[in-house]
Order: sequence, then structure tokens, then C-alpha cells
Amino acid sequence: MEPVDVALALVGVGALLAGILPRVLERRPLSMPIAFLGLGMLVFLLPTGLPTPDPLRWPELTTHLTEIGVIVALMGAGLKIDRPLSWARWSSTWRLLAIAMPLCIATVALLGWWWVGLAPAAALLLGAALAPTDPVLAADVQVGEPTDVEDSEDEVRFALTSEAGLNDGLAFPFVYAAIAIATTSLAPADWLAHWLTVDVLYKLAVGVGGGLLIGWLLGKLFFRAPSELRLARHAEGFLALAATFLAYGLVEVVGGYGFVAVFVAARAIRAAERTHEFHSVLHDFAEQIERLLTVMLLLLFGGAVIGGLLAPLTWPAALVGLALVFVVRPLAGWLSLRGAPGRPAEHWVIALFGIRGVGSFYYLAYATSRTDFPQAELIWATVGLVVIVSVVVHGIAATPVMQLLDRAGERTQEHPERGRAEEPALGGARS
Repeated sequence: MEPVDVALALVGVGALLAGILPRVLERRPLSMPIAFLGLGMLVFLLPTGLPTPDPLRWPELTTHLTEIGVIVALMGAGLKIDRPLSWARWSSTWRLLAIAMPLCIATVALLGWWWVGLAPAAALLLGAALAPTDPVLAADVQVGEPTDVEDSEDEVRFALTSEAGLNDGLAFPFVYAAIAIATTSLAPADWLAHWLTVDVLYKLAVGVGGGLLIGWLLGKLFFRAPSELRLARHAEGFLALAATFLAYGLVEVVGGYGFVAVFVAARAIRAAERTHEFHSVLHDFAEQIERLLTVMLLLLFGGAVIGGLLAPLTWPAALVGLALVFVVRPLAGWLSLRGAPGRPAEHWVIALFGIRGVGSFYYLAYATSRTDFPQAELIWATVGLVVIVSVVVHGIAATPVMQLLDRAGERTQEHPERGRAEEPALGGARS
């Protein structure tokens, strides 16, 4: 039995299940990521001859596989948000990015240093890697396909989608800070000036500006070009990949943040002709590719767990990971949303569903392939545990919680005078 043949068969089974499971699991308290994580663990327990997918052994390969998965998901997320970009309409998003994410990074880094005993650079890397919410594994709590109604999205799905679309790129400066400390020293004089000017200001400006320019040009080509060149007329979904790799690759070539560029480019394409049906074509193709990549990554992650990814885990590190999922993110998210649009129940759901996943693996693989971090095995084990817990807990809770939230919203619309009386039943404490 050749490992290549087994791998091809596994890919075929995974692709088939990726088409079947979303329909089977719809409206059930179980998610596709849980199923494929379990399948990956089962497959690598069997004597198939497949090599153990060890991210510590192949950090470059891990970086590129997770990189592709994230950028395709970012393009899909940017295309499916109906709400036009504005300071007021995206209030929840800005709060989550400016308050919740830095609070989570600082708290996890502090706990990693003080409680787990990590070196400062390693503790900061742990906080930065676990900072972004995941656009890949969060489909059950995100907005649906593009529509022509600007205000059709509820606050929970919109906030979680837009947050995941942007914080995957905005966590990068903190990862670079960890790399700088690991390669130089903790003294700010050795790295702070370069970090602020290059890793924060320059790379973010290029990411945003490059994404806007590329998205604007592609929007012109898709919707405004002469008839024979107007690509939207041909409804070819693979152009979503063209837009994804163009935005990411070109911006990375000039030293910007490609993750930011992909999401911004997707928003610029959407803004070029907001109600055109071609957006649905692009989104559907990106979503199909994303689903296939998710299957592959979760199968490999399951194999890595069976291969001993969690073996270096210590109780202090495990407690820090659990604290992030059940305490740090919920509290930071809730505090950041004080005064934001939406009901208290919605604020709590947004705060609770800060799903961690493929983006965390990317940042960790990227950093450890650039320089040596002390206790890298422990960091990987901690991140692996957090992703497992997030996949299982959020995957089980997503469907019933969102159904309950939707029913509560419908009752509030039908009986506005009863809305305030019903909110505590789902949301608990009031803001």
C-alpha cells in the first residue's frame, strides 16, 4: 500500500464528505470542522503508512498551506459582507480590533510569561498567534452569501465576519515584535523604532493602499471594461483566485501585509458594483476552494495531534489556553462592545465566539521558520489545544446559539415593547 495512493484516496473521501456534510449537519449541534478533525485523528491512528504531519518538522510547508487557506477565506469574507464600509456602521468591528484584540494579546502574553514561564519573546508570540479570530473555521457564525440588501445582516454575524477579515492581518505587527525581540533583545532601543516605522506604519499602509488599488482596478475590469473584456459577463468563478493571489502576491512583493490587502481588495471589488450577481459567483467559488482547503488542513491537524503535537503541554500552559477561550476573549469582547450597536445578548454571543484556528497556525509557523524561539514545542502544543477546544466547543454551540439568537431577534421585531424583557434570558448580564 503506497502512501501516495492512500493520500489520494483520503483527499477524494475528504472532498466528497465536504460536499455531503454541510447538508447533513445543517441545523444540528455539530460542525464540519469537528467531523474532519476527528476523521484526521482516525486516519492517522490506522497503519496507513502516511508520514506524521509535524508542523515543527516542516514549518515552511505548514506556513504556505495555512497561508493559502487563510487568504482564500479572507477573499470570501470580504465579498460576502453586504454592509458598506463606514465608521458608524462598522462600529462593532473597530471596537473588537482596537480593544478586544490588544487586550487578548497582552493578557495571554502576560500569563505566558508569568504563569507558564515562557521567555518574553515566546510569550508575546503565543499571545500574537492566538489573537486573530479565524475566517476559515467560523462559517457557522458568519454572514451568508452576498445579497443586494445593505442592511440584511444581523450584528453578530456581521461583527464576527468583519473582525475575522481584518484581525488576521492586524495581528502581524505583534508577531513581528516577537520575532524582533527573539532575534535582538528585549530592550526597546534595539527594535522599537524599526518596528513602529516598518512593521506597523509602512506595512499596514501598503496593505491597505495596495488592496484598495488592486480591488479598484479589478472592479473596473470586472464591471466597467469594454464589453468584450468585461469579465463579469462571463461569470467565471476562478477569477476569485486571480483576485486573491494578485492582491496578496503584489502587496507582499512590495513589503506590505498581504492578509490586509486581500480583504480590502475584496471590499473594493464589492463596492465597484455592489448588487451585481457576479459577486455571488466569485464568493461561491472562493467558498468551495476554502472548504476543500479546510478539509485538508483539519485532516493534517488531526494527524499532528495523533503524532504528539500536544505531548509537550503542561498544566499551566493548558490553563492559559482554556482561560483565553472561556474567560479572556469573552470578557475582552464584551468590554469592547459596551455602547456598540446591538442588544446585550448579541454582544455576549460576539464575545463568546472568538474562534481560533488556521490563522493561529500560520502565524506560529511563520515566526518559528524565521528564527528560533525557546520552548517552541510548548507554544505549538498550547495553540493546538486552543484550536481543538475552539473547534469542539464553538462547533457544538454555534447552531443552537445562533438559532436561539435568531428567534429572540424575530420576537423582538414582532413585539418591540417586549424586547428588553426578553434579552436577559439569552444574554445574562446587561450592558
